[in-house]
Amino acid sequence: MKKSIIILSIFFLVTACKGKKYLKSFVKYDETIVVKQQQNHQNSRMKFKLFQSKVLDMNEVYKPFNEELASFTEQDYQTLKPLILEQDIPSLQTSVKDGKLSYEKLTLFYLYRIRKFESDSTLSLNSIIALNPNVLKEAKEKDKQKKDVSKFSIYGMPILLKDNINTKEMATTAGAIALQRNYTKTDAFIVEKLIENGALILGKVNLSEWAYFFCSGCPLGYSAIGGQTLNPYGRGEFETGGSSAGSGITVAANFAVAAVGTETSGSITSPSSLNSVVGLKPTIGVFSRTGIVPISSTLDTPGPMTKNVIDNAILMNAMRGFDKNDAASMKLDEDYLKNGFQNTFQGKRVGVLQTLLSDSIYGATIDKLKNAGVEIIEITPPQIAFDGFITLLNIDMKHDLPTYLANNADKLLDIKNVKSVVEFNKKDTLLRAPYGQQLFEGIVKDTTTLEQLEVIKANLKLEGEKFLASLTSQNLDVILSINNYHSGVAAVAKHPTLTVPMGYKKSGEPISLTFIGVPFSERKLLEIGFAFEQLTKARKTPKNYQ
Repeated sequence: MKKSIIILSIFFLVTACKGKKYLKSFVKYDETIVVKQQQNHQNSRMKFKLFQSKVLDMNEVYKPFNEELASFTEQDYQTLKPLILEQDIPSLQTSVKDGKLSYEKLTLFYLYRIRKFESDSTLSLNSIIALNPNVLKEAKEKDKQKKDVSKFSIYGMPILLKDNINTKEMATTAGAIALQRNYTKTDAFIVEKLIENGALILGKVNLSEWAYFFCSGCPLGYSAIGGQTLNPYGRGEFETGGSSAGSGITVAANFAVAAVGTETSGSITSPSSLNSVVGLKPTIGVFSRTGIVPISSTLDTPGPMTKNVIDNAILMNAMRGFDKNDAASMKLDEDYLKNGFQNTFQGKRVGVLQTLLSDSIYGATIDKLKNAGVEIIEITPPQIAFDGFITLLNIDMKHDLPTYLANNADKLLDIKNVKSVVEFNKKDTLLRAPYGQQLFEGIVKDTTTLEQLEVIKANLKLEGEKFLASLTSQNLDVILSINNYHSGVAAVAKHPTLTVPMGYKKSGEPISLTFIGVPFSERKLLEIGFAFEQLTKARKTPKNYQ
């Protein structure tokens, strides 16, 4: 939030139990002044109508942990901080092995930290929608059962999930009131894999409602369930990116070890870039989409969002697996970490987009890569047409959402398709759709046939491949972009992207370098991304969240 904005912070204290410390409650504040001041923002998408959720009660979310947190002091938090804050998974696992840390203490630290910041109206990021009520019990079990845990293991690591990914313990809302009571009987396939590999599911994070395919020109990171997410590098100043806004924010603010996001076109790369974290959008088929609220079965994929490349690779390994219920899922034996990464650019040929060289940070980064021995090839891809992109999303969602609701959602939900969601929201637009639902209305009106859709998909794929053709024609390892500038191109061409922090603008807003590779080159992207990360060490913790 701009320095000139003063938020009245109102807190009261409640006693968790006799003889225990006092816990700060979550109290709604009067946001009239800050909303009015926000209208002066130069970015129309940042002219927020509201900040706080009108439906979420964080005191209820935290109720299962009150007793344990009442025994966890600020001194405990400060003692653990050097062991946990900004540490990668190998470091955390080493601290556990050495007896300096436990999985229970690690989980308590994050629960305490989230409450510490989210209960403060001057620092809250509106990033959390739900917490797993069983996570402390599960963490204690991990401590009891641990045996020869690899330092590259996800075992015992608290992970946050974008709230369009099914979990048995918590509702899966996609940020929408229509799905507020979407209690599924099973976890999403990728969640099953995470749990099988020992991960702790800490909770669910806020997102752009319906993965930002709902309203037109509305704020990134807003949902009716979670309210308006805020960027920790500049609350109310910088956009959060979307739709995986909460995933990017919580990783940036050290609210968990890592998070999982989802992307159709830019929804991982955008928030990763704007929150200075590492995000990987894999090739379609690498990860299952079963149990994830869809936009497009053609383009959707989950992906890891982490503070560093090593953790990203560890999360990749933990989420992988063939899913017979996802037609796009592939049987892959790739180990995304192998024996660690080589910190070298030797022999690497990198495509640099001439149109981006006018960006001073991008230009300086290319110079650093040249000095590190990278072979730089300047490229100017041809102009391409994106005709039919919205139609692709419209028709896919028109068919894919009913399939999810029938097969993977709570059977008691009244909504059955996009049209029924539109009608549901019309009953109370101020609460359910304050920025409108123009894109959903567009889906209902779109009469494109499935036969016509196949032609659109094929044409878009050809256009995307044309733009990225130099990857093969000039034998490039990667093409370098900025943030999510070319996420749509990579999406329709079905190429993976990895974004890694590159630096900060004069304003303090993060900016990232995005690596685009050929399909199923995720391991190579991580290898090059690791070398770049070690060369630049660009990521900085947001100053108010240290």
